Amino acid sequence: MSSNLRLQPRREYHIVVLGAGGVGKSCLTAQFVQNVWIESYDPTIEDSYRKLIEVDGRQCILEILDTAGTEQFTAMRELYMKQGQGFLLVFSITSASSLSELAELREQIIRIKDDDNVPIVIVGNKSDLEEDRAVSRSRAFALSQQWGNSPYYETSARRRANVNEVFIDLCRQIIRKDIQASQQRSMELAMNGRVGGGGVGVGGGGSSAGGGGTGRGAEGHSRQSGVRLRNRRRAKVKGDCVIL
Repeated sequence: MSSNLRLQPRREYHIVVLGAGGVGKSCLTAQFVQNVWIESYDPTIEDSYRKLIEVDGRQCILEILDTAGTEQFTAMRELYMKQGQGFLLVFSITSASSLSELAELREQIIRIKDDDNVPIVIVGNKSDLEEDRAVSRSRAFALSQQWGNSPYYETSARRRANVNEVFIDLCRQIIRKDIQASQQRSMELAMNGRVGGGGVGVGGGGSSAGGGGTGRGAEGHSRQSGVRLRNRRRAKVKGDCVIL
């Protein structure tokens, strides 16, 4: 791992977890941030978490928003989509209807972001309930291909299977997009620096994008801390919770 990557400042990325009610969005997020399993179902209005991780040598602060899965919070969902840089679209493998809801969510994200290449990971949760499976792997993979090969994972929040992987994969996509945007800005600055009048030379005008592409081989990451910022549920407000 190069010293260049280690010297890079921490970047903050905003991740939004979306999906129908009861598919396990809160359980996935709590397992990733706090290593805890939520046994009882308590419908979420909004939970916000922060977690510091390392992905391919880059330290990243993830701001993770766990959202409501009900129709009545549509206006709030649009605000989350505007702020989000990457999205986990979660369904339950035991519910075909929860998979069908993802298409509308994706269309809404693309419309609001005005971008067909928004970082997205498709998550089929509750893989521990194989005997109750209602969505075949082939159907989910077909959707993944239809959406431009968006990554698809099957997870179990209860058993903590593939929980880290979905967040890390999404973070990688965001980093890659961030690097590409930085390189594009640098090219535009360099081009603007060359467009001068009257034969006057422009010194030191160009800037170079650092970091290069993200490596695919460094799959490991180190969890440093997880912080629960906001917790708003129906008819009650819980205090903040910090896990060191």
